[in-house]
Amino acid sequence: MAIESVARTATNGFPTVRGAGNWRPRVAEPRRRCLASPSVEKTGRKRAPGLRALRCGLQLPAAHAAPRLRPDCLGGAMAAATVAEAPEVLQECGCKGIRTCLICERQRGGDPPWQLPPQNPERFTYCSHTGWAVGAQESDFEGWAFPFPGVTLIEDFVTREEEAELVRLMDRDPWKPSQSGRRKQDYGPKVNFRKRKLKAAGFRGLPSFSQEVVRRMGLYPNLEDFRPVEQCNLDYCPERGSAIDPHLDDAWLWGERLVSLNLLSSTVLSMTHEAPGSLLLCPAPPGSLEPLVEGVVAFSRSVLCQDVEVAIPLPRRSLLVLSGAARHQWQHAIHRRHITARRVCATFRELSAEFCSGGRQQELGQKLLQIAFSFQGRPT
Repeated sequence: MAIESVARTATNGFPTVRGAGNWRPRVAEPRRRCLASPSVEKTGRKRAPGLRALRCGLQLPAAHAAPRLRPDCLGGAMAAATVAEAPEVLQECGCKGIRTCLICERQRGGDPPWQLPPQNPERFTYCSHTGWAVGAQESDFEGWAFPFPGVTLIEDFVTREEEAELVRLMDRDPWKPSQSGRRKQDYGPKVNFRKRKLKAAGFRGLPSFSQEVVRRMGLYPNLEDFRPVEQCNLDYCPERGSAIDPHLDDAWLWGERLVSLNLLSSTVLSMTHEAPGSLLLCPAPPGSLEPLVEGVVAFSRSVLCQDVEVAIPLPRRSLLVLSGAARHQWQHAIHRRHITARRVCATFRELSAEFCSGGRQQELGQKLLQIAFSFQGRPT
């Protein structure tokens, strides 16, 4: 099965990885541009040996040839690459408490105030080339910036054909109604985060069609040892008013990195910070595309943390990695206004240190890893 290139490559053969904040991967310089400024819940291996070389696909050195999504792993011939609509729009929702979607709002009448956009946030846009958040155009902070570490964006992680087949295989299994107009499929252990208890019973592993996706992740810097034990698929649809509220993922069970594959449409991930204090800004002259270096710039302006929203544009078929401050300090959300077509997101989570080697629950962690990497899972 012919597969087009899934990542821009440089003359040294390594895939282009954008935006890791202060961490600088061994890759060639990407195109020197920033993604355009947009119109702007709590959830929580090392590279597999013997990967086959491809005639086309990820153009890596011979010792690190990228796996492709094989027909036998993905379930047959490729579906048409124009998959963009959900099989059906549910007429029921899974909203609880203050969270709502268009379905229950029509029943109640009117948009509730907690779903309205925040009042006059100071908007910044994440630049994947510099790793900094830059003030939005025509705002009071245009031309100002601050470092935003912990974000890695890999564009074109899968091809159009791979994207279509992945979604087709997801749609073979039922989607469960979730909150705020979303639908979900969970592949992972049953967890009670409040009581910090989990059960491996019923967990059969990650889905078979994700095996090559996980292996491909391991070919990128900063993901060589990423071993997910949970995959959560979320389905967003504008007809349902889908969104997800600002939240931090659980840190008791889930580890340092959150990895999300964005499929079917582009969107914007909105980052906010509830901590008191201010962010220091430095001038970012218009047209400057060179990476800014923290520690050698003059910070001469500040803005309250609680007044800032950073927009991270997520292109279709891109892979996003959140770690460090972006993972643990900044809440992430998808606003309803940024869902303009069907969007499917597959988020992969690794175990925290407590469940890894040397941790208090390392035996349970090893058991979960063995189950996850059997790749025999069905939605739980």
